[in-house]
Amino acid sequence: MTGIAIENPVLTPEALLEHWQGHRRLTRRTIDAFPEDKLFQFSLGGMRTFGEMACEFLGMPLPIVHGMTTDTWAKFEFTKPTTKAEVLAEWDAQTRQLNEEFPAIQPARFSETMTAFGQWQMTGTQLVQYAIENEVHHRGQGYVYLRSLGIEPPHFWERD
Repeated sequence: MTGIAIENPVLTPEALLEHWQGHRRLTRRTIDAFPEDKLFQFSLGGMRTFGEMACEFLGMPLPIVHGMTTDTWAKFEFTKPTTKAEVLAEWDAQTRQLNEEFPAIQPARFSETMTAFGQWQMTGTQLVQYAIENEVHHRGQGYVYLRSLGIEPPHFWERD
């Protein structure tokens, strides 16, 4: 069904955005749970710090929405935060922007196959799911970091 608009999607674009934002709310709470001195300094097993992972999350949503809206796949340029307060401020700004820009995606784009950033060939829905799954995967790493620091992470099912 690649390239064909789906009349009755399982999730509407509005529901998909809400699902994504639910994950983003949980990831925000995960970022906030880190002590300031550990967000960009603590890691295990050679993995990146959670602060570095958070910067990756910040680099994905808006370029994806922009690409799905305009078919222009440019890397998102922003000043990478270096403190927890800066990460959370950028997170909040991007959350508002995502809510404003996501509705501009034409419904047919969700079922169209596209090549995002010159490398990922998938439908628009799959691309949004990729961003969500990437965030969930790395948030799990953040949970391991928090637990190893003796901090209880947010409940994964609480996405309000």
